[in-house]
Amino acid sequence: QVQLVESGGGLVQAGDSLKLSCGVSGRTFSSYVMGWFRQVPGKERDIVAAITWSIGNTYYANSVKGRFTISRDVAKNTEYLQMNSLKPEDTGIYYCAARSGTMATSKNYYDYWGQGTQVTVSS
Repeated sequence: QVQLVESGGGLVQAGDSLKLSCGVSGRTFSSYVMGWFRQVPGKERDIVAAITWSIGNTYYANSVKGRFTISRDVAKNTEYLQMNSLKPEDTGIYYCAARSGTMATSKNYYDYWGQGTQVTVSS
């Protein structure tokens, strides 16, 4: 079993920066992918960014390209999401997720989830 714990959410103003962290513990796999998803009330949980743990290949949703950076610290078993130039539309609950295998962008392919952390961006 894999346990994921997010931290770093909060209330910020438009244009500010915020960094989310996701600690990984428990069983790990030879190759897996970590992702960040965002959900707002009444909408689907959509991918924001993802990274392959072993090589560090990344994926970004178009809405965050150039503003957000996903990274991982293998020694610390921690994934990060650096969010810059935040906009009100970035508001939502951010979930850390993990899956064994190759890069995937649909939430349906991720097996492990954190509890979520709220990010609110005021205008």
